[in-house]
Parts: sequence; structure tokens; C-alpha cells
Amino acid sequence: TQDKGKPRKQAQNTAETGTGAPSFSFVLQMAAAVTSCCFSVLTSTVKFRSSLTSQRRFATSQDSIASISPKASDHRLRATNPKRSPSSSSFSHKPIREKQAVPPKNIPGRSNDGRNYSSADENSGRGDRGRVQSTSFKSSGMQRKDNKDFLFDMKEQLVEPENFQDTAFLNAVVKVYCTHTAPDYSLPWQKQRQYTSTGSAFMIGDGKLLTNAHCVEHDTQVKVKRRGDDTKYVAKVLARGVDCDIALLSVESKEFWEGAESLDFGRLPCLQDAVTVVGYPLGGDTISVTKGVVSRIEVTSYAHGSSDLLGIQIDAAINPGNSGGPAFNDQGECIGVAFQVYRSEEAENIGYVIPTTVVSHFLEDYERNGKYTGFPSLGVLLQKLENPALRACLKVQSNEGVLVRRVEPTTDANKVLKEGDVIVSFDDVRVGCEGTVPFRSNERIAFRYLISQKFAGDVAELGIIRAGKPMKVQAVLNPRVHLVPYHIDGDQPSYIIIAGLVFTPLSEPLIDEECEDSIGLKLLVKARYSLARFKGEQIVILSQVLANEANIGYEDMGNLQVLKFNGTRIKNIHHLAHLIDSCEDQYLVFEFEDNYIAVLEREAATAASSCILKDYGIPSERSSDLLEPYLDLGGDNQAIIDQDFGESPVSNLEIGIDGLLWT
Repeated sequence: TQDKGKPRKQAQNTAETGTGAPSFSFVLQMAAAVTSCCFSVLTSTVKFRSSLTSQRRFATSQDSIASISPKASDHRLRATNPKRSPSSSSFSHKPIREKQAVPPKNIPGRSNDGRNYSSADENSGRGDRGRVQSTSFKSSGMQRKDNKDFLFDMKEQLVEPENFQDTAFLNAVVKVYCTHTAPDYSLPWQKQRQYTSTGSAFMIGDGKLLTNAHCVEHDTQVKVKRRGDDTKYVAKVLARGVDCDIALLSVESKEFWEGAESLDFGRLPCLQDAVTVVGYPLGGDTISVTKGVVSRIEVTSYAHGSSDLLGIQIDAAINPGNSGGPAFNDQGECIGVAFQVYRSEEAENIGYVIPTTVVSHFLEDYERNGKYTGFPSLGVLLQKLENPALRACLKVQSNEGVLVRRVEPTTDANKVLKEGDVIVSFDDVRVGCEGTVPFRSNERIAFRYLISQKFAGDVAELGIIRAGKPMKVQAVLNPRVHLVPYHIDGDQPSYIIIAGLVFTPLSEPLIDEECEDSIGLKLLVKARYSLARFKGEQIVILSQVLANEANIGYEDMGNLQVLKFNGTRIKNIHHLAHLIDSCEDQYLVFEFEDNYIAVLEREAATAASSCILKDYGIPSERSSDLLEPYLDLGGDNQAIIDQDFGESPVSNLEIGIDGLLWT
């Protein structure tokens, strides 16, 4: 409606600016707008109250233990984002807890923000190196179908703080910082780039610590730090047992030992006994405590030492960094040392602890000899006698005994045992047809356990059946020596360079470094199936050729076993160096496998050596151990040196048949 006496445009301006009297239609429009606004506010208020009610239910479902009052919920809703209006608040966010009617309980396996985390380290690489490793966190609740089962499982993994955090023996567990510099087996005159790792150790008294051997392997510096201290102290490695994966450390600083209490060793636990693992694993810098039960006790494979000794299987979490840490029973006694886990897509929570029986053997060996000599071995390959027809054929009357299938030539057992003998007793303990002996009450364990209780040089009495006749024989037990060693003693592999031809003994670390494809099938077969036929025997190979005018035509040779030098069979790397040094012939003739031959002119080879060393930056033409005079430990072995390799693997790790076992 327009005002009378005014132009149309002026009426419009009056309605817009409000300077004139408003028209009736304009008033109706304003009334409708106000009504719509009131209805919108009412609707928004209803929606807000409805959302507030649902938010209270959502918070209760997230905090399954906490009981939240409406007043507290309203307060937390406001505290979530005070700058937002109620109608624009996002109710999918969890409110901030500032005030609660009932304080929440600490749920095992649940973080402070109410979410369930299960840390699973996927990196089971080489030992416990301190390199950056990715850790995957996944919700345990998403994997568990039954929440009740999940809570029970996590309670088994954690220890109640009030029972453990103030105990004095936790202070005996220290963190180990090690700098490693491993040899370069492909280039044996130098070392690999150093790396660092962390592990755990614990005090055993008399200024000594125990940890795992793999924690301080190829160490150049070892430091330890006590719980609650920020000072690291230098430690010294006194002994390293590779086969049992135990190392003995000492710390000279008196300040480190002030107020320290050593741990007490406990007995061998029973099945289902509670066990607590303490150490410094990945995921944090402070001490970590996990709890489980003893799942199994049996002779198990020690991955680091490639040996078979008594082990305790537990279901408590063991992660990289736990290595070397103690495992406790309910009385606070140390029952073993955490050292390895079994990782598989089909299994979980399988960790292993070195029992105190193995630890005590290691310490007593060190005290007896002033050094660690190792666990002894009988050196025989045994077959189970479960089949009645097989026992009848061997004239074994009772359901017992194991069949000797192979005897290592370098062992003392080779003098008294023959293939086809049946071992029925060991120190008057009867051996079952499955190769087991009685163990505690109503248990049996592998025959290897009895041998591991002996020390190097001890004599064992064996009851055997030979061609149906029972008899007694005695054998001296000594640590097993592999033709292709799993570990190299000392800081440097042996090598010698002649006119650019690099010779070195074959070893498992070299195979791992070179990769199996480049080593070749024949060398792999010899490494897996050949036994040393006399003391000091080695497989010497030409690892590579450093190109020079003196070795033209041989540049592509590599990873070949050298069998003879100038017609003489080679026994080991030291023997080869001795033959070369004493050679006065015009030519140096090397005979390799597959009838391959390489010939060098002696004077030209000698003249080229200094130039080759300079060009390739090599400090010496041979390792320091080859500078010592040569001693022939094998004697005249020309008759047996031509024997071929055997037909069965030399390690239990390579045997695919459960009926065979090296002891």
C-alpha cells in the first residue's frame, strides 16, 4: 500500500528506511517472520535437548565403568567447545572430563582417553638394534568378539601397580646401551658401519650383570643405566655364551653399585605358575612390566646360538628391548632371562625365557675355567624307535632306545659308537623310544637335556645294544664344532690375498651376507650336510678377485671352493697360507671344484700384491691370525680328506623329519 500524495519511489524508501508510517502489508510480513523465527527457536531447543540425552548415553557407552551424572554431562558438553552454540555442537566428539560424580577405574589395556590399544611390534629383525622401527597400534576391542574375553586377556598381561612398582628388586634391572661394529665378511679386512641397540640386564652380585649375548654381539662400547638415574656407566663384557645366548658384564664404577641389591635365583617353575617379565622394551624409556603364566618347559631351539637347550615358554609379552631382562615368580625370585619370541600369523603370545638351570651352568663354567667353554654335545644323529618292527629288527626287546644314524668324526663318541648302535641309557637313566627321559613328576623331556647338564670334558656312561648284545661304553663330552661355523670367534674373519685372489673360510655369516643365490648350490649343500672330518678342518673359498694385470682372465671368479694348491689338499685357511709362503715353484697352481684351475706366476704375483693393496685401500694382505706359525692339528688326513659330504643335515634347524635329532 502506498501513502497518498507521495510518489511510488518515495513510498518504497519509507518502507525500507522506516522513516514513514509502515504499510499494513509490511506489518503482516513482519508478523509472519517473527512467528517463523519463534518456531525455529523452539525446534532448535527440542533438537538440542534430544541430542543432549543421546550424548549422555554415548558417553556412558564409551566409559563402561564410570557412572556419569546429568549435571556432570552438561558441564562436560559445555567444556568441549565453549565457543560453539548448542545447536552447532558436534556430538561425535568425546567430551572433556573435568568433573565426574564417580571417578573412572583403571581398565587394564585401556589408555587414559578411554580407547583400547594393543601394541604389536611387527619387526622381528636382527636382535634388538636401536634403529628406528615402526610400531603398529591396533584396537584390541576390534579384534575380540567377546569384550569379556578381552578384559581377561589384558589382565593376564599387566601387573597391578600397587603390588610391583615399589618392590626393591625392580631397581636391580638396568637398561643396556650397546654400540656394535660387526665384521664385513665379504670384505674381511674391514668392518661394517656401526649401529646401536638397547636391551636389558640385571644385577647378580659381586659387581656383575647378566644379559643376552646377542645384546652385546660385536660390541665396541657397552653402557648401562639404572632405574631412576640419568647417568650411564661403562660396562665390560667378561664372557659371552653364544650357544646359550647369555653374556656376563661388569661395571667398575663404585657409584653405580651404591644401594644396589642383587637378584636371587629361584627354582625351575611349574606349568601355569605366574611369571612377570621386567625390562626396557620399545615403546618408552622407562621400565616395563608384563605378566603371564608358564605355558611349557622343554628343550627348545636357541635362535642366536643355533643350539638346543632347556627353555621356558610363557605368554607374557616380550618385545625388542626386553632381551636380557629377568623373569620373576610370585616370590620376587628370578626364574630366567627373556631372550626370544616366536612370531607367526598362526600364533601369538609365545615368548621364551632362559631358565636358571642354564644360567647357573653358564656361571659355573665361567668360574671353573676363567672363561666360557660352552655346553657339551655327544655328536651323534639319533633316530626314534617308535616302530615295533624296527625295534625287533635291531633286537631291542623293550619299548626304549634310540638308533645311532651318524657320528661326528671329531668327537670322542666316534671311538666307542657305531652306526646301528641303539642307546638305551645315559648315566643309568633309561632313554625312551621317542628319545625322551623322565623329567620331574609325570613329565618327560628330550634326551639332550641330560647332556646339557654336563660340562666340557665330563665323561658319560652310555648303555647301548650292538647286534643284540647289551654293553656299556664311556665317552668324553665336548662342545660341538661345525665345519661351517654359525659364529666367528674374534673381531676379524681370516683371509689372505694373493695377486688379487681373496681367500677366506666359508661361514654362515658369509652366506647370509653374500645371499644364498650368489654362494651357489654346491657350497650350500656342503654347509648344510658336511661334517668336519678332523680337527681344524675348514672349507676355504675364493670369495672374489680384485682385478689387476696379474690376474687377467680370472676377474669373474668368485665363491668357489679351493681344493688343492700345487697338488696338496688344503685343510684350512692357515694351511693354505703356509703352503703359499713355503712355495718355491715358479707357478702358483690353485685347483677349484668342478675341475677349474687358476695359475699365477709366483714372482709376478708377489710384485703385484703391494700395488693391489694400495689401489683397493687394504691395510694388509692377510688377517693377523695368519701371521702366527702354522700348527697341523689334523695330522695325516689324506685318506679321509677325499670323502664326500654326508646325506643328512648337520643341524637340527635343517632336519625336516621329526624322527631325527642331533644330540
